[in-house]
Amino acid sequence: MEFLQDHPLAFVVVLVIGAALGMFVERFVETQDKEKRKAYWRGRKAAGGKWSKSKNGAKPVAAPGSADFAADQLKLVSKAKFTSRSLLNKSEAKVFEALDRAVIERNSGWQVMAQVSLGEFLASPSKDAYFAVNSKRVDFALMDENCCVIHALEYQGGGHHSGSAAAARDAVKKEALRKAGIGYHEVVAGHTTPAELRALVEKLVPAG
Repeated sequence: MEFLQDHPLAFVVVLVIGAALGMFVERFVETQDKEKRKAYWRGRKAAGGKWSKSKNGAKPVAAPGSADFAADQLKLVSKAKFTSRSLLNKSEAKVFEALDRAVIERNSGWQVMAQVSLGEFLASPSKDAYFAVNSKRVDFALMDENCCVIHALEYQGGGHHSGSAAAARDAVKKEALRKAGIGYHEVVAGHTTPAELRALVEKLVPAG
């Protein structure tokens, strides 16, 4: 140390060498990381998209849609317990019964479907937009004789709009339905009478 203090030029040389070694080590580590990432993506490509990276990056997991993903789901399902439950609650069931009767009397070629996912009757060239509505549901869908959904009805029961999140989800559904040319109508609990529901059906469903 005293030698370096007595020879400042040598001290500078040591600093330069140390900095160069530090940069070399840093670039070496960075290169190794890049190679690991490249190897991972090469392996994924070779597997035909069969695997995707897990959240913590420690272990690859089966990609959604692959046979391995389905196998993982089967393992979960086989270990779990399932029970049957009603598709509609009591209030919704009463609306469905009155709506179904009115539609059939108006046009026997039309059908009322309950709890239908938008992804079943909407399509979009935008994958992101499609997935934004795919799992969202409408309470009731009026389907014509060609199995096309023409109108969607939402039953606004007690607590339906419990917060801004529910209203935002409804806004997404409304916009998607509007763009597809599908009518959107609300049936409000305690406000829509059976006579009003029948009048709505007569307005929406052509006589058959």
